[in-house]
Amino acid sequence: MLRYIPGLSACFFLALISLGLNHLWAPAGAAVIAMFLGMVFRYFRKVPESWGPGMAFTSRKLLKTAIIFLGGSINLAGLLAAGRPSLFIMIFTLTAGFLSAWVFGKYLLGIHFTQRNLIAVGTGICGGSAIAALSPVLEADEQDIAFAISATFLFDVLAVLVFPLAGRFLGLSDSGYGLWAGTSVNDTSSVVAAGYAFSEKAGDFAAVVKMARTTMLLPLGLVLNGVMFIRKRKQGRESTGQIRISRLIPWFVLIFAAVALLNTFMGFPPEMSHLLKRISAFIIAMALGAIGLNTDLRTLLKSGSRPLLLGGIVSLVVVFVSLAVQFREGLV
Repeated sequence: MLRYIPGLSACFFLALISLGLNHLWAPAGAAVIAMFLGMVFRYFRKVPESWGPGMAFTSRKLLKTAIIFLGGSINLAGLLAAGRPSLFIMIFTLTAGFLSAWVFGKYLLGIHFTQRNLIAVGTGICGGSAIAALSPVLEADEQDIAFAISATFLFDVLAVLVFPLAGRFLGLSDSGYGLWAGTSVNDTSSVVAAGYAFSEKAGDFAAVVKMARTTMLLPLGLVLNGVMFIRKRKQGRESTGQIRISRLIPWFVLIFAAVALLNTFMGFPPEMSHLLKRISAFIIAMALGAIGLNTDLRTLLKSGSRPLLLGGIVSLVVVFVSLAVQFREGLV
């Protein structure tokens, strides 16, 4: 156990610093800041070998624990609270995100399965948090995660600046704009920033829609895990015998679902849900800090243009599909 302490401590302090920096610029998100801090550290200094075991433990084991805690802050009734329109739009944006990532990523840019699906996950649900949550399901490595988060992060920065201006230009109502931002912008902090930059009512509604969108982590995680299982069987990495549900659904996704269902039907005290969400966010920041320390920034800068381009394409597709559905349904 002592061998984990150096790496765990490094990740803990990275997460702590990132939380402080996040107060200065909320749209970035503490987890994304932690990852970039880790990459910058590795760029200028060699990561000590003694940090390895703790970093590996943080980015793999602790990350799954964070996903379980995240379930305690998710109320599946949020989908109903946000109403039929937002659920309807989410189905379209998620479908459009994955289709565009598949078509452009595979056939135009030559990006492999894991990376393009991580980009679709981050764009379709909630940026870095969704990428971190579903990366174990997709068996992603540190470089795949870093590429995907970088791609969605750049869009979030632009969205906070451009969305309020675009919303006013298009003459959107507060609810229409909130629905657009909540279903199109990636990270929760960026959704809130973009929403309240338009109006207080738009910000409130965007936040509710975004929370409902986060609940899509569960069904999407199950679908992706089923896809991964089929891929492994085709590649000869799994036995061809009878499919077992216990192998089809990861244990941490099952516990995440159980905790989310408990919160939905029993209702955790608000203080408890808030605490679980904060703990989850901090552990995710630690995990992404570990991923940053494992990522070579030189390699990322040298070969990262294609994932960044795909992230931009998928983000634009999601933005325009969300807006088009709203106009079609008369929700603006």
